[in-house]
Amino acid sequence: MNVAEQFVHVLRQAGVERVYGVVGDSLNPVVDAIRRTDGIDWVHVQNEEAGAFAASAEAQVTGRLAVCAGSCGPGNTHLIQGLYDAQRSGAPVLAIASDIPSTEKGTAFFQETHPERVFVDASTYCETIQNAEQMPRLLHVAIQRALGDRGVSVLVIAGDVADLETAHPTGEFRYVEEQATLTPPMSQVQDLAEAINAADKVALFCGSGAKDAREELFDLALTVKAPIGHTLRGKESIQFDNPYDVGMSGLLGYGACFDAMREADLVVLLGTDFPYKDFLPGKTTAQVDHDRGRIGRRVPVAVGVHGDVRETLRLLRPMLHAKADRSFLDGMLERHAKTLEKVIEAYTGDGKQRTPIHPEYVADTLDELAADDAIFTVETGMNNVWAARYLTPNGRRRVMGSFWHGSMANALPHAIGAQLAQPGRQVVSMSGDGGLAMLMGELLTVRQQRLPVKIVVFNNSTLGMVKLEMLVEGLPSYGTDHDPVDYAMIARGVGIPSVRIEQPGDLRAGLAEALAADGPYLVDVVTDPNALSMPPHVSAQQIRGFAMAAGKTVLGGGVGKMVELARSNLRNARALG
Repeated sequence: MNVAEQFVHVLRQAGVERVYGVVGDSLNPVVDAIRRTDGIDWVHVQNEEAGAFAASAEAQVTGRLAVCAGSCGPGNTHLIQGLYDAQRSGAPVLAIASDIPSTEKGTAFFQETHPERVFVDASTYCETIQNAEQMPRLLHVAIQRALGDRGVSVLVIAGDVADLETAHPTGEFRYVEEQATLTPPMSQVQDLAEAINAADKVALFCGSGAKDAREELFDLALTVKAPIGHTLRGKESIQFDNPYDVGMSGLLGYGACFDAMREADLVVLLGTDFPYKDFLPGKTTAQVDHDRGRIGRRVPVAVGVHGDVRETLRLLRPMLHAKADRSFLDGMLERHAKTLEKVIEAYTGDGKQRTPIHPEYVADTLDELAADDAIFTVETGMNNVWAARYLTPNGRRRVMGSFWHGSMANALPHAIGAQLAQPGRQVVSMSGDGGLAMLMGELLTVRQQRLPVKIVVFNNSTLGMVKLEMLVEGLPSYGTDHDPVDYAMIARGVGIPSVRIEQPGDLRAGLAEALAADGPYLVDVVTDPNALSMPPHVSAQQIRGFAMAAGKTVLGGGVGKMVELARSNLRNARALG
């Protein structure tokens, strides 16, 4: 057995079923070992960046280790974009970075780079296997670090080292995958209880770190009569069936969330490291997080609690005094409902008649037709807005994107990884035309792997989010537009069934046919390039800039079926009143 074979055997022991990458030179020993090992496959992508994105999505969907690989030089540097995404998304990913012959290091050899330096910022662990004596121990360490830190481990290995005969038996290794529940210090819980009891108006703002605390969260909101807002990553677990929901804050925000935080005496941040401090306007802030390093790094906090959100709320509950006054909560629920009702017709009401097709109408129709357990992968840019405002969570659906790294071209590679990880689920890539163009070669991967991914292209021939950024600064858009492209024709050229939709009356039937197809399908929807969206709160300077440069836009946000939840919550609040 050589080191490459031992490496692959250890991956199998860790439950790895596939490795994403592009074959080549220094990586060949590892690829050949995969070929000769049962239970693990090589997934050939067209760009190593896409392989890293796919591994990131697989790890996020399954919660288990996923693996990608790059050959020396350019193969490695292609990987880094997707690895940044995985690292910042908290995805347990192992990257195999093969290297030039070890005897040539430091000689400016062909394709020489220094991957042990290149990947440091995009990983939680990055080391080099320099000889056979380090195996399999170093690989065990890398895998456990990826699982334990919920991030990226990188192992650099030269092709000649991979060919060496093993020095130690492979043996067995049991990885610790389940995370412990972090119990907060009682003194910190007491401080939080005192702050909540002293505040007349409390607002809760939740991220994905609160996903396992729904019951405790809703009980807290009922006890202290607090509205609940959420981040984009928290939406899929916090918003559905939430009687205290007031929407989302931030650049993609909607509803009354921002107002609730601005008017509250105390804002409690639960399981979120939300980066936009201008959208965290609380007079006084408390924060609960399992990572001490995150507490107070966005805004100053009066109370910090280091602990698991669910465990913290469980310990907090007996210390709280129930509040009787519902006026703040009910007022925010009413404001939230009115905000959504005010804009819903502007967004989707006449969508069946208007051309170019409104992207909001596309997202709203897709939300209605997609499966109850669908996985949506969302392109960075305006598609993030449409997903945030129109996809309806229900506890079974997943919405994934490059929400922290903010990379274009993520949607299709993410969809590839998600579909391979869970072949029985419907996976829908909400691709922007700009992002799809960047890694369009991955259409070949979809075809080669026979993946039933549904690709919905929001084709507006412009970089919409960049255009919006220019407009709010008072700048005319420049370099954002390009000539129209028929992506349906391109898809057919690589063997993927497709349809191009230019009339809104054809949209529902086209999407329904695509979603019902057994294999891959691309829906190329020509959408309105002027359908830009701004958050519900912007500065006066931004408004002035936008007014100077924008000719047509829709201000405000939120809608889809969220308005139904808002109306229902408001009716219940009035009944209680």
